[in-house]
Amino acid sequence: MDCVFCRIVDRKIPSQVVYEDDSVLAFKDINPAAPVHMLVIPKKHIASISEIAPDDLAVIGHIFSVIQGIAKKHGLDRDGFRVVANTGERAGQSVKHLHFHVLGGRDFAWPPG
Repeated sequence: MDCVFCRIVDRKIPSQVVYEDDSVLAFKDINPAAPVHMLVIPKKHIASISEIAPDDLAVIGHIFSVIQGIAKKHGLDRDGFRVVANTGERAGQSVKHLHFHVLGGRDFAWPPG
C-alpha cells in the first residue's frame, strides 16, 4: 500500500502539523481552498467513511473533538467553519485514507458541489 497520508504520519513526507496525539494527526492542506484549510486524519489507515469498523468508532469520535479544538484555536468557532469528508471517487476523494477537511475564514455557498 502506498498511501500519501500514511507516509505523512510516518514522517516520510513533510507537513505543517497543527495537532498530533497517539491516534490523530492534523496538518495544513498543501492546496488550500480557504484561508484556513486543515486536514484531520486517523493515524490508523482507514480508506474512507465506508470502511469505518466498529472498533474505529472511538477514534472517529475523538477526531471530532480534535476538529472542535482546532476550530477554536484558529478562531473559526466565532464565524463558522465547514467540515468535509469525501467518500469515493465520484465525491472527489483523491486520497484513499479517511480525512476531514476543516475549512474556514471565508463565506461558503450552498449547495457545495
